[in-house]
Amino acid sequence: MAKKLYFGGLSYNTTDDTLNAAVKQFGTVASAKVIMDRETGRSRGFGFVEMSTDEEADAVLKALDGQQVDGRMVRVSVARPPENGGGRGGGGYGGGMRSY
Repeated sequence: MAKKLYFGGLSYNTTDDTLNAAVKQFGTVASAKVIMDRETGRSRGFGFVEMSTDEEADAVLKALDGQQVDGRMVRVSVARPPENGGGRGGGGYGGGMRSY
């Protein structure tokens, strides 16, 4: 899979479909996901896009970083991999052993 791109500064009205529409002109979109707030159901203002090739991802990055998408200027960058494997780590009750 090609580079995953981070889109920051998205409008709260941006959906997966509008993000997909903004990038599909640069090639085949493997995925386009706007991150939603679980409690309000509203966009959190950022999302991720994966294109089918690195070249297409580079084209999106060059063309859309600092440009308007859905009425807002967006920041586009290569997404960083999740820290600690992406999960909510932790060992339950604070981890580690305690002696009493």
